[in-house]
Amino acid sequence: MKRKIITLYIIPALLVATGGTIWYVTREYKRVHKETAFLEPDYILTAPGIIKEFEADKESSGKKYWDKVILVEGMVKEVIRDEGGHYSISLGDTSSVSAVRCSMDSTQDMAVNPVKQGGYISVKGICAGFNSDELLGSDVILVRCIIEGKQ
Repeated sequence: MKRKIITLYIIPALLVATGGTIWYVTREYKRVHKETAFLEPDYILTAPGIIKEFEADKESSGKKYWDKVILVEGMVKEVIRDEGGHYSISLGDTSSVSAVRCSMDSTQDMAVNPVKQGGYISVKGICAGFNSDELLGSDVILVRCIIEGKQ
């Protein structure tokens, strides 16, 4: 009787669970991100505008913008190149310590080189969060960013 229960119920259930696990792991392993350059922005905002919106209501803004493609226009506060050679651009009002921090896509290295502090640019990226600090200011975080336009 035990052998019959094992062969009829337990072994097929284990096979289905193993197959489902293999399918899920394979799908996740082969998943690729869509290139930001080819995505249409869900929202078009100014850097001070999105910062004020997050500072006013972090929860609802987070739900609204999380994992959405956003085109942000603003003045370049800072261009940073880390030790790995990756660029980040900070956009915002120079009179404020708050900024929109844009981690640039690695394909944008040549486009970032001519960007200078004080210039006005448009950057498209995916919203990854918000950091708030009373002393250091608030930061809206965008990842996989590309430069859409310069003025």
